[in-house]
Amino acid sequence: VQLVESGGGLVQPGGSLKLSCAASGFTFSTYRMSWYRQAPGKERERVAFITSIGEITNYPGSVRGRFTISRDNVKNTVYLQMNYLKPEDTAVYYCNAYKDGYAYWGQGTQVTVSS
Repeated sequence: VQLVESGGGLVQPGGSLKLSCAASGFTFSTYRMSWYRQAPGKERERVAFITSIGEITNYPGSVRGRFTISRDNVKNTVYLQMNYLKPEDTAVYYCNAYKDGYAYWGQGTQVTVSS
């Protein structure tokens, strides 16, 4: 099983980034997918969730209206489009796959929002 995130980097406040997470080794289309983030000294928090076929998405208030999760079950990839980024969005971003008590994590990608 592998989840490989990409697309992180340094961006100015107000800018955008699109993260990708490529999955392999499991039946991607049957798993719920989420993006989490963890800033230094803080707990890991979920910032986006999508059901297995993408019919339902969910976001916390801190990112709602700015972040959009999507998935491509042909390419076995989940995405996180992040707009209007703020310095407080700086964190390591992880993708997560979950089904029936089984959870898989990627290695994370750093997002830094700074001028």
